[in-house]
Amino acid sequence: MQQAANGCSPQQNGTSESRQGITQNGTDDCVINGDVNGEIIPKTMDKTNQEIVRLVGQYLKSVGLNQTAEFLMQESGCRLDHPAAAKFRQHVMDGDWSKADSDLNELKSLLEPSSNQTMQNNQPLNLYEEMKFLLLEQKYLEYLEDGKVLDALHVLRNELTPLQHNTSRVHELSSYMMCNGREELHALAHWQGKGTKSRTLLMDKLQTFLPPTIMLPPRRLHNLLIQAVDVQKQNCPYHNTKSEGGVIDVTLLVDHLCSKEQFPCETSQILNDHCDEVWFCRFSPDGLKLATGSKDTTVIIWDVDPESLQVTHRRTLEGHGYGVAYLAWSPDSTHLIACGPEDCPELWIWNIESDELRVKVSHSPEDSLTSCSWHKDGKKFVTGGIRGQFYQFDLEGNILDSWEGVRVNCLWCRSDGKTVLAADTHQRIRGYNFDMLSDTNILQEDHPVMTFTVNAADRLALLNVATQSVHLWDLEDKCLVRKFQGVTQGHFTIHSCFGGVNQDFVASGSEDNKVYIWHLKRELPIAILNGHTRTVNCVSWNPVYHQLMASVSDDGTIRIWAPAQKYRSPTNKNSYVFKKNNNKFFLINIYC
Repeated sequence: MQQAANGCSPQQNGTSESRQGITQNGTDDCVINGDVNGEIIPKTMDKTNQEIVRLVGQYLKSVGLNQTAEFLMQESGCRLDHPAAAKFRQHVMDGDWSKADSDLNELKSLLEPSSNQTMQNNQPLNLYEEMKFLLLEQKYLEYLEDGKVLDALHVLRNELTPLQHNTSRVHELSSYMMCNGREELHALAHWQGKGTKSRTLLMDKLQTFLPPTIMLPPRRLHNLLIQAVDVQKQNCPYHNTKSEGGVIDVTLLVDHLCSKEQFPCETSQILNDHCDEVWFCRFSPDGLKLATGSKDTTVIIWDVDPESLQVTHRRTLEGHGYGVAYLAWSPDSTHLIACGPEDCPELWIWNIESDELRVKVSHSPEDSLTSCSWHKDGKKFVTGGIRGQFYQFDLEGNILDSWEGVRVNCLWCRSDGKTVLAADTHQRIRGYNFDMLSDTNILQEDHPVMTFTVNAADRLALLNVATQSVHLWDLEDKCLVRKFQGVTQGHFTIHSCFGGVNQDFVASGSEDNKVYIWHLKRELPIAILNGHTRTVNCVSWNPVYHQLMASVSDDGTIRIWAPAQKYRSPTNKNSYVFKKNNNKFFLINIYC
């Protein structure tokens, strides 16, 4: 212990249309005629149901169930797309550019007046001209691929150029005439070549310019489901799984809810290799090593097995006469800096690949070097302490710069490679630029900032504040976002961390011998981990293998936290079980 509506109109212009006993009455409702005992029973469909039918119809077509989609449209009396839009799509997909151009002229009158012109790059954009340009661009590229250079030249000179639209792109298109073969054309134009793929991409672009009442946006139902799943994941307190963008990787049958058992809440190992209080721990950036520092004057390096999620002793680094209170890995995980407690005037830089001491840095016996941070290039670092020392060193231990009179509790180098954040004894965090010799105030607290850390996005800072809770700050907006409740924290140095796949979680030690875990969006803890018998000084979440967490304590132990045993193997396939909660059924992915 240290002191962030689609419309459906079955018809246009109030006309009526009869199709196989299906009547549309010119309103927004679909009227369905059913034959019951020889009598026609009309049934109306409101706007929402119309839109759902259209979305289902579009999805059926996308998976190749064209006849089913057609029957659905006939039975419901709805229309998937405007007839002119349907023709337009077919002619684009067929590569019949003259008919597609004629269809576009027909669609022009159906564009909403307010949408016929919009802004792009702060310039007015005529949607009709943009759509025509995209058609001609595809036509031109297909002629080039087919070797019809004269036809392509005719399109360029007599159709694209007279549009006087996107002239820079026209000049770029003209340069493709010099391409030697299809491969070079595809590469330079960032184009997939003549055929279904490129025409589908073209149609997706064209659809964005059409009102949804005329043509549905591409893959609309799929996108709605993606949005719904994303919201469920955001609301799931234990969701800690990496997802592919645009992919539905959970069941749609019930609401998504992860099991708490797959969260790192269970002690998988208790390591007793230190013989005194353990003050600090940190996983390496590559996730394959763990370093722990102790009052017993040693640093222990541990290897992490990604398959079993087990930690094994690798090497004990000795000789730190004052104890080891802070550790910092280089960005490439090859070097480790070890700092001591308040009365320590030196630090050690270890080469972890060779397990050798690279350099021991000591500028003055009056110094206090208790915190450090690497710049992102891994070629230099900063260090300081509460006696007013604040230095920038290179890897050989040479002082590059210094800042006088800054009493430092904790340091962090930002991703810009220039700014260093320092928590000082004035209950604030300031930003220091060694190149410009400038500094600026970032945030001000009402109580001493003992330690802090910054997330991978370089946007959020997590502060352990004396006698207070753990505070989350936005560094760009310079505002307090949230106060996480639950920890017991006096004036001892306790280190917290961000964690999880998207760093959606934070974890902290506490003087009540527990580890607290919160979701970024919740002030109350989602998990409280018991096991240590004295103050928990530091928690570290593995930045690569997100099921793994470590905590160290004054009880002399290191605890490794992982999911329950049956969820630890990363080779397990997705498996689902049903769980009832508050009279609702949830399908849980037990191996996500």
